[in-house]
Amino acid sequence: MTRRTGPADPAVPGGGGTGSAVDGVAATPAVAPAVAGAATPAEPALLSVRDLVTSFPIRSTLLRRVTGRIEAVAGVSFDLPAGQTLGIVGESGSGKSTLARTIVGLARATAGSVLFGGTDLAAAPADEVRRRRRDIQMIFQDPYTSLNPGRTVRQLVTEAWQVHPDVVPRRRWAAELGELLERVGLDPDHADRYPHQFSGGQRQRIGIARALALRPRLVICDEPVSALDVSIQAQVLNLLRDLQRDLGLTYLFISHDLSVVRHVADRVAVLYLGRVVEEAPTAEIFAAPAHPYTRALLSAVPRLRPWREVAPEPVVLAGDLPSPANPPSGCRFRTRCAQAAEVCAAEVPDLVPRGTHPVACHLVPR
Repeated sequence: MTRRTGPADPAVPGGGGTGSAVDGVAATPAVAPAVAGAATPAEPALLSVRDLVTSFPIRSTLLRRVTGRIEAVAGVSFDLPAGQTLGIVGESGSGKSTLARTIVGLARATAGSVLFGGTDLAAAPADEVRRRRRDIQMIFQDPYTSLNPGRTVRQLVTEAWQVHPDVVPRRRWAAELGELLERVGLDPDHADRYPHQFSGGQRQRIGIARALALRPRLVICDEPVSALDVSIQAQVLNLLRDLQRDLGLTYLFISHDLSVVRHVADRVAVLYLGRVVEEAPTAEIFAAPAHPYTRALLSAVPRLRPWREVAPEPVVLAGDLPSPANPPSGCRFRTRCAQAAEVCAAEVPDLVPRGTHPVACHLVPR
């Protein structure tokens, strides 16, 4: 039987976090650094996203007629090699969660392709898509609403085996469940308890166990620690890293917290209003951000400094995030960019190598 990777979190009264993720990572045991070595074109991609577009209709209040569309994901492309972690960062409303839900199949793509293991999930036969989909699982943001309160841990986890009976034979369910709960740091004797009997961190471990039940190759982590108390965020992050090492998992890690992404991701893609504006190895994007939006995000991340060191002036963006129903022409960031030029309104910048890594900005020289 597999040994536990760490102790289960103690119950937290109220179950909510009160500090920032930055404080949580600093105050709890250090998160292991990301595996060295960034993705290169020579490495085979487990997941390839090409020109992905996801839009939703806007309907009138009275007659429910379609009056327009919201383009939440607007032509996103990236490759994710097996065994690595790609971090997707951006502010609220940038399309991160819609991107995740489209890849996992919870939202329908309007255009583009999602290739998993070489199979285009939009064009493959239904039985092939079903087989491939079980290899892609998701850990949701909120452990309080993502678990059915009327079902026990046993029921929550074994439901996946009912849908896919070829993964685990029924005679192995009890043993497999016990090993799975131990692997995520939970007591197998608590399998018949309900979600409300666990703390927030323990509930997220249940969500992780549920995601691992089908033995996936790719796990999409949608803000997996943002709803947790800061004292247990690093414990859950370390658990995810241990699982990746032990099981050979590939992660698409979505977060608005760059301090968290810095610790877990091999590469980072910055998303703004549905488009990737910069992608680079994690160390490179933190050391030398090229896009003005990336620089603004990084300037907002608090960090400890020597007491004599003067903190640089933060980059303050003008205005609010534009509506995805009526995005600006050309570069979608231009209405908030202090360096915007005429070309920014006339042409959409391509995500192409500019300097050392891909950047979508007319003002960054190639």
